[in-house]
Amino acid sequence: MREIVALCKRRGLIFPGSEIYGGMANTWDYGPYGVLLKNNVKRAWWEDMVMKRADVVGLDSSILMNPKVWEASGHLKEFTDPMVDCKACKKRFKGDDITGDKCPACGGELTEAKQFNLMFKTNVGPVDGENIAYLRPETAQGIFVNFKNVLDSTRVKMPFGIAQIGKAFRNEITPGNFTFRTLEFEQFEMEYFVYPDKADEAFSEWTQARLGWYIGLGINPSKIKLQPHPESDLAHYAKAVTDVEYEFPFGWSELEGVANRTDYDLKQHEKFSGETLRYTDDEGNKVEPYVIEPSGGVDRATLAFLVDSYAVDKAGDEERVVLRLHPRLAPIKVAILPLVKKDPVAPKAKEIYESLKGKWFVEYDESGTIGKRYRRQDEIGTPFCVTVDFENLETDSVTVRLRDDMKQEVVAISELANWLSSRLG
Repeated sequence: MREIVALCKRRGLIFPGSEIYGGMANTWDYGPYGVLLKNNVKRAWWEDMVMKRADVVGLDSSILMNPKVWEASGHLKEFTDPMVDCKACKKRFKGDDITGDKCPACGGELTEAKQFNLMFKTNVGPVDGENIAYLRPETAQGIFVNFKNVLDSTRVKMPFGIAQIGKAFRNEITPGNFTFRTLEFEQFEMEYFVYPDKADEAFSEWTQARLGWYIGLGINPSKIKLQPHPESDLAHYAKAVTDVEYEFPFGWSELEGVANRTDYDLKQHEKFSGETLRYTDDEGNKVEPYVIEPSGGVDRATLAFLVDSYAVDKAGDEERVVLRLHPRLAPIKVAILPLVKKDPVAPKAKEIYESLKGKWFVEYDESGTIGKRYRRQDEIGTPFCVTVDFENLETDSVTVRLRDDMKQEVVAISELANWLSSRLG
């Protein structure tokens, strides 16, 4: 992970949060290329989960919600972790991670475990201590409380899904492993409402679909797997849960979970709000839907794509670092690299850049040797580099260098956009 963290800082992918003030533990800022990568991950999810499906609609619910939402969902009572402190070195640990009764850092005596609620608490209004609210620890509840609004304002018919991407916040006891576990993160979640007798089938289908999504975007199939939860470890609301896990350098860890949440959430919000949250079928019957929830972390997915695409190989006699990102995810799709800054090469290269930048994120770079410029683009995962020289101008063509195998193809300028479209989509 050290090499990946260093690359992210060096190439403007991910920076430590508040770095000029010494940082803030487990907060990270996405740099100019990192924000493009993360947005591409979100865009790919939204396109595949919402835009390409007729049975899923979108939502963007509030981060701050009525505190009764968290009482109804069980978060005020259930969303806790056991916490222990070392009396000697004062370090704090998640109780579930401790083996034995000694501090894993210094061997000192540990306090007894106490339950710690993971929600961030805040106040609404000017008086501290009044009107307590919480930063949401998940985006799912925003979907459940809008279930009736979506039914009343759209023509969705069951089975259907409501999807959203948004920020969530968890006051983790032991966050870490770069961007894998942080205090503030983004989720992509979808609640898929089904008839109860179809829930098991839908759960199986969505589990396979979510695994396939990562593989389809380039994740090595040998590095990703499905991991069902044993019945003894299920959350209070779940009938079944299967995680999609990836083998990071720090071990197998969850990218997202697919859960059969039964009808727990809608029933709880019915009970606490007094509103009827049921689906009326074509015969007029009131149905309490079951919910299948694929819930993933945007930051975890982005980290997995980064780790999986990272490679070190040879470029001639030199070593090169390359991110073999799927073209849909690559921050920069095309780099325009004139071999000389002189007329008429540079103006022609800029003309090509202007013609392409409205279609994709394209970068223009004329600084340094061509070898150094290739290395810079390899390190941010740019699939195609387009070079222009005097010989190209004579033949009205460009030379396209492919990131993964470094092969080169000569392409007519008039055909360049179509050539790229067929490979970038």
